Amino acid sequence: MPAAQLGRGRPRLTERYREFLPLTDSTPVLTLGEGFTPLVRLGRIGQDLGLANLYAKVEGQNPTGSFKDRGMVVAVSKALEAGARALICASTGNTSASAAAYGAAAGLEVVVVLPRGQIAAGKLLQAQVTGARVVAVEGNFDLALRVVRELAESASHPITLVNSVNPFRLEGQKTAAFEVCDDLGRAPEILAIPVGNAGNISAYWAGFRDYQAAGLSAGLPRMFGFQAAGAAPIVLGHRVEAPETIASAIRIGDPASWTKATAARDESDGLIEAVSDDEILAAWRDLARLEGIFCEPSSAASLAGIRRLSNEGRLERDATTVCVLTGSGLKDPTTAAASVGELLVAEPTAAAVTAILGW
Repeated sequence: MPAAQLGRGRPRLTERYREFLPLTDSTPVLTLGEGFTPLVRLGRIGQDLGLANLYAKVEGQNPTGSFKDRGMVVAVSKALEAGARALICASTGNTSASAAAYGAAAGLEVVVVLPRGQIAAGKLLQAQVTGARVVAVEGNFDLALRVVRELAESASHPITLVNSVNPFRLEGQKTAAFEVCDDLGRAPEILAIPVGNAGNISAYWAGFRDYQAAGLSAGLPRMFGFQAAGAAPIVLGHRVEAPETIASAIRIGDPASWTKATAARDESDGLIEAVSDDEILAAWRDLARLEGIFCEPSSAASLAGIRRLSNEGRLERDATTVCVLTGSGLKDPTTAAASVGELLVAEPTAAAVTAILGW
C-alpha cells in the first residue's frame, strides 16, 4: 500500500459527526469502532406486507452488539474529560455490556447494578468478562436505576452515571439518525423503534431535526415507538410496577426519558403503541428466517409494530419505513435456543445425510 494511503481507514464516529456533538479539543479520543451500521432493505418481509420501501437499521453490528455504544463512546469520553475515576449504571443488559467495554478501554472502574434473574445470559457475560463489578439486586430495573442514581450522587470519589439520563448518551445515540439520512439521501417517512427506557426514540428525533436544520436532509419522519404489552407504561399512561415480557431489554415500568419520548411522538405526529410477546417473537423469527438478520427479541418490537399497522391498513404502502433493530441476537442465546428444533444426527456418509434430509 502506498504510504500516502496509510491511515485512511474508516473515520471514527465522533469525527464524522463532530459538529453535532458536544466535544471539545480537551475531550479524550476514545473508540471501539462504533457506528456505521448497515441499513438493509427488508425485501421479502416488505413484499409480504405490501411495503415497497421497508428497511432495517441493524444496530447489533456495533462493537458490543447494541446501539448503546453510540452514546457510551460520547458519555465515557466526557466522563474522562471531567476527571471521572469510575462509571456506574443500572441495566437490563445492553447498557452494562457497553459501559463495561468502554470503561475497560478508558481504564475506568465500572460498577453495574442489575435486577437479579432478569438479564439475558449473553449481556451479563459481556459485563463480567470485561471486568465490571456486577451487583444483582432484588427487584426490577426501575429499582436498580434508583439505587445507582443515589450512589452516583453520594460517592466519595468522582463517578459518572452512564444511563440514558446522562445527556451525553443521547447526544451520541442521535448519530444513528444521521446515518439513516446519509444512506437514504433524506429522512424516511417513518422511523419505527422499540421503547424501553425511552431515550432512543428522543435521540433519533433530535438527530433528524439537527440534520434537517443543517440542510443535510429533507423532511422529518413520523416517530413510531413500540413497547411490549407487558411493559407499556407510556401506552397505559401510568407506571407499571411489575413489568413482564420476553423482550428483556425493554422490560421497564417507569421510563427515565418518558417525557422526551412523548415529546418526540407528539412533535413528529407519531405514535407509541404496544405489541404482544407473540407479535414480537413472530417478527423476530421472520427477520432471521426471511432476511438473515439475527436480532435480540426486543429489537423486533419495531417490526412487530409496523406489521400490525400494515395489517390494519394504517400505513401508506409506498412510505419509506425504517425499523431500528437495537441489538444482536447473540445477546439472548437462551430465547434463541428455546425456539429451534433438535439437531439432525446422521452417520458420516452422503447417503445417511441424504436420508435424514429426505432428499
